[in-house]
Amino acid sequence: MQELFLLVDGYNMIGAWGHLKEIKKKSLERARELLVEDLTGFGTIYKCRVIIVFDAYDVRGLESCEKRHDLEIVFTRENETADEYIERFVAMHKRFGRKIWVATSDAVQQWQIFGQGALRKPAFELLQEIRNAKVQVQESVQRMKKEKPQNHIPISGEIRAIFEEIRRRK
Repeated sequence: MQELFLLVDGYNMIGAWGHLKEIKKKSLERARELLVEDLTGFGTIYKCRVIIVFDAYDVRGLESCEKRHDLEIVFTRENETADEYIERFVAMHKRFGRKIWVATSDAVQQWQIFGQGALRKPAFELLQEIRNAKVQVQESVQRMKKEKPQNHIPISGEIRAIFEEIRRRK
């Protein structure tokens, strides 16, 4: 099966999603954490590897990667933008025939990665998919709560008759 990636331009999503944009005004760190929470479980539901990329252009040092739940969080190396990281990632992984989606609303970035063979996913579309996934999970949990577990092993009528005959012999 072909490996599927979803690369998310983290700060682009924060700037595009109203609920995170407001939180960013008070705390960029909190907005990042909420984005990670929003995307947790997405990879499991959609069977893809989720990588959230944040610019580290104001931070000195090397690139860092952290695995949390079912996703990876990347802070780019010094003086590298998320766009540059994503373009480098796409160029490297497309050589191996991997399918890659890039979530960004940056039009220039969309055309750049599209030209390299990746697929683009605008911010509003990703947000809608996240909301749909959460509804599916909630509905699934509700169904499981309503269904009563069986308290016996299902067996055919023929086998049941044999057991009944054995029971009566005693």
